[in-house]
Amino acid sequence: MKIIIRSAKIIDSKSPFHNQTVDLLIADGLIEKIGTSILDIEDTTVVKFDNLHLSQGWFDSSVSLGEPGYEDRETIANGLNVAAKSGFTAIALQPNSFPIIDNQSQVNFVKNKANGFATELFPIGALTKASEGKDMAELFDMKKTGAVAFGDYNKSIDNANLLKIALQYVQDFNGLVITYAQDANIKGNGVANEGIVSTKLGLKGIPNLAEELQIARNLFLLEYTGGKLHIPTISTAKTVALIKEAKAKGLQVTCSVAVHHLVLTDEKLEGFDTRFKVTPPLRNESDRAALINAVLDGTIDMITSDHNPIDIEFKKMEFDMAKNGTIGLESAFGALLTVLPLETVIEKLTLGKAVFGIENNSITEGSKANFTFFTPEGKSTFTKANILSKSKNSAFLGTEIKGSVYGILNQKQLVISTK
Repeated sequence: MKIIIRSAKIIDSKSPFHNQTVDLLIADGLIEKIGTSILDIEDTTVVKFDNLHLSQGWFDSSVSLGEPGYEDRETIANGLNVAAKSGFTAIALQPNSFPIIDNQSQVNFVKNKANGFATELFPIGALTKASEGKDMAELFDMKKTGAVAFGDYNKSIDNANLLKIALQYVQDFNGLVITYAQDANIKGNGVANEGIVSTKLGLKGIPNLAEELQIARNLFLLEYTGGKLHIPTISTAKTVALIKEAKAKGLQVTCSVAVHHLVLTDEKLEGFDTRFKVTPPLRNESDRAALINAVLDGTIDMITSDHNPIDIEFKKMEFDMAKNGTIGLESAFGALLTVLPLETVIEKLTLGKAVFGIENNSITEGSKANFTFFTPEGKSTFTKANILSKSKNSAFLGTEIKGSVYGILNQKQLVISTK
């Protein structure tokens, strides 16, 4: 199969064609030629869009689906199609299915389900059995089967010794440990960021300290053990300072931030809308600004949608009782462009692959064709018509977004978005 991509502006700082508008000839999944005017060839698919931009394929480091066990929320097949049409050529799948992905057979199951799709699925294995935080799961076996990291989704490891042993153990096979940070005792029954908004609304607060204390402990453990640690979805200014300090010491620590923490604040809770109930909670404007600055200065390594489909019956209830989580694949790019420069958005949606040990080729002749097609131009309002996921619990409904995703090319498959 041959494809000609017409008049595409390359956004790839590692490519010699960065910021140039060129044609690309793709043959058998590889970039055969890059030039200013490639001649038409018979039996060739032509890709051409208004103001077409092209980058390395995007990667989302935290995606929850549902299968196995919660197929009513999302299936692997539909989830991968949603990811493709949202611009993502690869996702890291969280282990929070039923059963939890905590052994070799479960890793094999989700990988086999993902065969044949344009978007590649990379499983995250649970760090502890059933994500209960008691006993370490079968990490080496899962690594051999294809797990790219180990973590219990949105659950802190309360047992410091267990985390210490895990960080030491995975060094034998260059494993990556993921640790969500929220001290359960300090969080208590909190459901929203502790501050003016939660006080005014009468909601029990979750102080920033619940995150920061746990992260400080985890970084002390990392300094003691060595190894590689990834801290997902950070949300406070003090957390940024702690991670910046750890990086300055030379510790192998990386972190991500969720799109909604870069764009939204706890002021969205004024109407008690449970679409905005997420974990960690939406913080105040001061924290949001600190997160933006940390993206710009490189302290934050990657941005994730933290896509988490939730059944409607678990969202349509009192705020205190509703489940945490929002879907985010479809809105990620458009929402990010409202707060960050284009090149920063692309960088933070692509460079995370290296952290998870996933191949990441620059756009040069001879490289694998792994592309995302998009335009940064245009504004629109994100509506239910833009949602391709089975679940509709989006925190971005009614929000103005910028740009559009046209689709992806990966695994020798061209997927064009129709949304």
